[in-house]
Amino acid sequence: MSDDDEETSVAKKFRIYYGSLEEKEKERLSHEGASSGANDALKAGIKAGNINISSGEVMEMEERVSERQAEVLAEFERRKRARQITVSTDDVEVKACLRALGEPITIFGEGPAERRERYMALAVKRLEAARAHKEIPESTRTIKQQELHKNLRNVNNFCSQIGDDRPISYCQFSPNSKLLVTASWSGLCKLWNVPDCTPIRTLRGHSTNVGAISFHPQATLSLEESDVNLASCAADGSVKLWSLDSDEPVADIEGHSVRVARVAWHPSGRFLGTTCYDHSWRLWDLDVQEEILHQEGHSKGVHDLHFHPDGSLAVTGGLDSFARIWDLRTGRCVMFMEGHIKEIYSVNFSPNGFHVATGSGDNSCKVWDLRRRRCIYTIPAHQNLVSTVKFQPNDGHYLLTGAYDNTAKVWTHPGWSPLKTLAGHEGKVMGLDLSPDGQLIATCSYDRTFKLWMAE
Repeated sequence: MSDDDEETSVAKKFRIYYGSLEEKEKERLSHEGASSGANDALKAGIKAGNINISSGEVMEMEERVSERQAEVLAEFERRKRARQITVSTDDVEVKACLRALGEPITIFGEGPAERRERYMALAVKRLEAARAHKEIPESTRTIKQQELHKNLRNVNNFCSQIGDDRPISYCQFSPNSKLLVTASWSGLCKLWNVPDCTPIRTLRGHSTNVGAISFHPQATLSLEESDVNLASCAADGSVKLWSLDSDEPVADIEGHSVRVARVAWHPSGRFLGTTCYDHSWRLWDLDVQEEILHQEGHSKGVHDLHFHPDGSLAVTGGLDSFARIWDLRTGRCVMFMEGHIKEIYSVNFSPNGFHVATGSGDNSCKVWDLRRRRCIYTIPAHQNLVSTVKFQPNDGHYLLTGAYDNTAKVWTHPGWSPLKTLAGHEGKVMGLDLSPDGQLIATCSYDRTFKLWMAE
């Protein structure tokens, strides 16, 4: 290559600008002037803002994720949260948990591992629903609470029925809210249609005062009528199991020799708890038909028993004026509730899982907080012995108390202020219940009647 060619190649080189051309373009236009029409148009366009010469800044665009990718990510997050939930590897326990949630215990082609995964996914969904509820604005929740209180103030008696020749000691709605069962001192238990209060069947088997009768958690929902749907207890120590298609007991549970005051089903439906005046309470496994826990601790008779919504704890109330919280996994008392000065006749867990109500012969109802391990409020509820306390079964937004002053009362939760007094019985209110659908309240009395109450 000659020197001339080398000079020519060098002359052809031009400068390359990195970044903004805006300043250079303005400088070039100012030097060249507005001689040509094209330059005039370009200049006018820049001035008008129709032509934008980039300043060299870079905007990073967010990556757009497709719907499918979003679904996959959401599913991954759900599974990640599900793995953080402790679930038993025992397939029998997983089935019991699914049954407690009202879900099918198995689906076609499902093995134990798949069933466990399904249960964990359900648990995550329930947690998400709880978080969603927590995110509802406080004003919205306040409005709903005010509407509920307004309805409760309008509750009135719309049905009264003579249930027996002797005092009616207990009543309970079926899980589908379409039946009511009553227990009487005559030894008879009766099934009634709701809300028309027509009798369906009389259960004959006890020969003395029946203290309580209780529906299985899945009775009228997933159980057959021929299965064990009810359990009852009496003053002679007898405990009987009943189906819905027979007047006679299906089986007897033997082991008690003195008065059994209450029976209560565990949320799983597999276990039955009984309280006895021999200072103890017992837990029975109905699948293997044997006693699995005989728990002592009260210094006098144990009158009432209720299980925690998740089935891990039980609360008992005794004639020694104390209540106790028991851990069913170890059989140990984990909380001792001291405060009443007379016998405790009723105990009940709130659906929130950390509040417990106790009703006593000192005419008061106490509310306890398991998180703080103490009584948080004492309701001077009645003018006589408080026989029954019960939280609203679904949300726990209010509390019901029944007493020997012939009345039942509705109280706000929280706040514990009186909303309504249900007056009408001519004798002691010995029991009460709320229908699972939240529409009805039932009370039963020493005057041999039971009454249904509903908001007008």
